[in-house]
Amino acid sequence: MSISCNAEADSIVMKVFKKDRVAIGVVHCPAFPGSPRHDGRPVREIYDAALRDCHAYAEGGIDGLIIENHGDVPFLRPQDIGHETAAFMTAVTTRAIAETGLPTGINVLANAPIPAFAVAAASGAGFIRVNQWANAYVANEGLLDGEAARALRYRRQIAAEGVAVFADSHVKHGAHAITGDRTVSELTRDLEFFDADAVIATGQRTGDAATDEELAEITAATSLPVLVGSGVTTDNAGRILARANGVIIGSSLKRGGVWWNEVETARVRDFMQVVRDIRESD
Repeated sequence: MSISCNAEADSIVMKVFKKDRVAIGVVHCPAFPGSPRHDGRPVREIYDAALRDCHAYAEGGIDGLIIENHGDVPFLRPQDIGHETAAFMTAVTTRAIAETGLPTGINVLANAPIPAFAVAAASGAGFIRVNQWANAYVANEGLLDGEAARALRYRRQIAAEGVAVFADSHVKHGAHAITGDRTVSELTRDLEFFDADAVIATGQRTGDAATDEELAEITAATSLPVLVGSGVTTDNAGRILARANGVIIGSSLKRGGVWWNEVETARVRDFMQVVRDIRESD
């Protein structure tokens, strides 16, 4: 098989996961107290639900995890997120790492790298995901700024330089009107210029896959590892992993393929067999 992704022995993907062509399972935490969809259950039950998904991923052979406060819909802008969100996320992540031993990342929604760095530093997580790292963007939550400058200074302040940044290019869930006069290649180069460690290609919303054309454009524009962060399934994983260093996958490994349902270990096992076949064919 011809591989055209940015596979480097010293890339952040290799450093964090000790392998290339990785699959990272998304843990969509239920709504935390204080968010509109919190159903009144105690935080211990919320943690247990998230940990069940962590263990299902681990038992299925996943390479790593990313913890998200995805139940906190509708999401707040970064400046409006309360300290309780970081506290809840830290509790979940600390248990996830201790109980699974898997490399783990943090995504605090929406677009909140500073709380994510705090969670990572406190829990021992190895990376964060940021949906809008450079440039401004019109999102569901309103106007969001690129947070790279403030976030990198905060990372330095808390001595968390070892926590890597996985940043989306041409981010989903919103409009690109502000940067509409700039190409995806230019937006991708901005991420590398602003010290991201890996680039994530996405579709238009959760569950939509990045197109082959956009993935090729992003990969050609950067020397950083490129991952696909939405719309990955067992059926398209081979095609995607022939072009990318990894995938971030959640919905298609859950019961019924729905993001708010529980992870099914059998689905994870089937998916990871595809990933292993790709690795063996390199």
